[in-house]
Amino acid sequence: MSRRLIAVLGYSQGGRSLHAICAARLERAEAVTRAGDVVLLSGWAHSKGVRSEAEHMAAAWRGPAVELVLAPDARTTLGNARAATEAALRIGADDVVLVTSSWHGPRASALFRASLRRTGIRLVLASAGGEATRRARVRETLCWLLVPAQGALAGRRTRRELARRSISPQPSSASRQSG
Repeated sequence: MSRRLIAVLGYSQGGRSLHAICAARLERAEAVTRAGDVVLLSGWAHSKGVRSEAEHMAAAWRGPAVELVLAPDARTTLGNARAATEAALRIGADDVVLVTSSWHGPRASALFRASLRRTGIRLVLASAGGEATRRARVRETLCWLLVPAQGALAGRRTRRELARRSISPQPSSASRQSG
């Protein structure tokens, strides 16, 4: 059986409780998680003295009894992707199941694919429902401008991480399909 990392991306606006968007993501993660999976809860605290998004999700977890790993320092989607790649490499995952909102999925997937490039780890998207707020839609549109540069940075860090761990890079998915 393949080893999976379920990566759940946090969302908040600096609140002291689990945001509804984050709760929907967590609910979706609980539905797709199965025995043997490792669940990464990723997201930061917007200010001192407040729980991180990862800690809010851990406190609210009602899914299967699996290993929960927190990444409370991930401040951006790229930070989430890096934390997930490091966790996936550490546990020897074959698949990363990315759990985020449907409106965030395309950009998050692009950054996760860049971070996972050449690791041989597959990415699967499990979208949570829910509508984006106007603020989230505007932010998402603006953040797309950074994806090319962030993708390049993510790939560079992945290559360094693979070298540090003495892991042979895998062919890209494009070369596997054409070969």
